Amino acid sequence: MQTEEEAPVETVQQKELKERLYRHLGKLDGRELEIIQRRYGLLDDQPMTQKDIAQQLNISRSYVSRIEKRAIVKLYQLFKHEYNE
Repeated sequence: MQTEEEAPVETVQQKELKERLYRHLGKLDGRELEIIQRRYGLLDDQPMTQKDIAQQLNISRSYVSRIEKRAIVKLYQLFKHEYNE
């Protein structure tokens, strides 16, 4: 169970993490960003499947998967670089 002091700390940490995420999302190219936003519901809290994204964008599900993986690797590298600074 959380104490009253822990809750504000978690809120601040979550806010900072979200700010860092959105800053790094801005470094993705347009298609990568669009797929990550749709896949994880970052715009409307409605995550989508790769299949649904593929249908909406008129591309293959495997292409969505490759773009998603590439974007996640970029985000990982950005966070890792930020942590090492």
